[in-house]
Amino acid sequence: MEIRRDFYLDKLIKRKHNGLIKVITGIRRCGKSYLLNHIFYHHLLESGVGADHIIRFAFDSADDLHLIGENLIRIEKEKRGADPEKFMEYIRSRVTDDGMYYLLLDEVQMMDCFEAVLNGYLRRENMDVFVTGSNAKFLSKDIATEFAGRGDEIHMYPLSFAEFMSVYRGDPYMGLSEYMLYGGIPLVVLREGAGDKAAALQNLFSEIYIQDISRRNRIKNLWELEDLLNILSSAIGSLTNPEKLKNTFRTVKKSRITSKTIKKYLDCFEDSFLIESAQRYDIKGKAYMETPKKYYFSDLGLRNARINFRQFEQTHSMENVIYNELRMRGYSVDVGVVPVAEKDREGRISRRQLEVDFVCNLGSSRYYIQSAYSLPDEAKRSQKIRPFRKIDDSFRKMIITRDIVQPYYDDYGILTVNIYDFLLDPKILEA
Repeated sequence: MEIRRDFYLDKLIKRKHNGLIKVITGIRRCGKSYLLNHIFYHHLLESGVGADHIIRFAFDSADDLHLIGENLIRIEKEKRGADPEKFMEYIRSRVTDDGMYYLLLDEVQMMDCFEAVLNGYLRRENMDVFVTGSNAKFLSKDIATEFAGRGDEIHMYPLSFAEFMSVYRGDPYMGLSEYMLYGGIPLVVLREGAGDKAAALQNLFSEIYIQDISRRNRIKNLWELEDLLNILSSAIGSLTNPEKLKNTFRTVKKSRITSKTIKKYLDCFEDSFLIESAQRYDIKGKAYMETPKKYYFSDLGLRNARINFRQFEQTHSMENVIYNELRMRGYSVDVGVVPVAEKDREGRISRRQLEVDFVCNLGSSRYYIQSAYSLPDEAKRSQKIRPFRKIDDSFRKMIITRDIVQPYYDDYGILTVNIYDFLLDPKILEA
């Protein structure tokens, strides 16, 4: 069964022949290779490009490395990348005329000096280059610095809820429950049965993500790394910082880990796209607050597998789903802070900070969003809209909940929509 990824295919199509290196980034197993080497490859064929003018090469494939006289096992043992000279010689043998050639290169960071090689191909008018990479350092360090503005990122997430529903046999209500439990990693979604899905997620963690992070960053105290991941998994959407996490380690784990080491581990998780952080933003003061931050998992199934599916809070899970959907749609997402000063019954002034779950920006557009799994009564609704009423600008304000059927505006111009409409209608923020 094929899962269509039209959202990302359209991005690749629009970037053809733009003179830049198109870089598909994202967490391991989110579908980057399939997008590039199957979906986009077949688009090129259907567009009239000859198969001999599409060069596919995966640097983590033993068969492909054999084509250039390299050996995957030897490369691993010698802790080096593939030889760029051998690769370039192979490309020269494939390019036999002046027609346009498409280079589809998978896990290109596994080749030594790949920046220089790709920059060289950009000088060829008949080369259009598309590559994949699996960690943020590959993009932020190498593309921003070495490619000097010649890199064009397409960031890929696990399946959105709409993509998930395209292959789910059931209604959206049951679908969302399963999506929040097992997530959107394609190979997990296509598994049958709860046991197989859970086992696949736990294998991904133990055999790919943890090993990948520890090997790439030369982590010595692996148990500390895994304990930190467990703590983050138990507190998605909660404000925290390295100092607070250090105190948790000392109290619960009797560990002497430093806040500096915790900061390093958090960076490792973000570099691998396993988690993302949302910074706090003072809406009235128009300024960012460095700490604390909120952390969200790029895939809820991975988060739930990390804690053996023991702790499933629908409120926080829905908040994580909304965050991921907004990021996938291209919004920068912050946690909003609204400082207020109010008098109590005795006339004393108290100062506090109200929170807006998400401040979303895309170009000149901004939206304020509150996530409310349930709004059982007016008191709960009043609590949710209170921060909105303290914001004196005209940007749209929205509550996303499971409780209503039809979207509606209240007397304050605040829009309330249900979670299913939000996730399945990408234009709902603009309506």
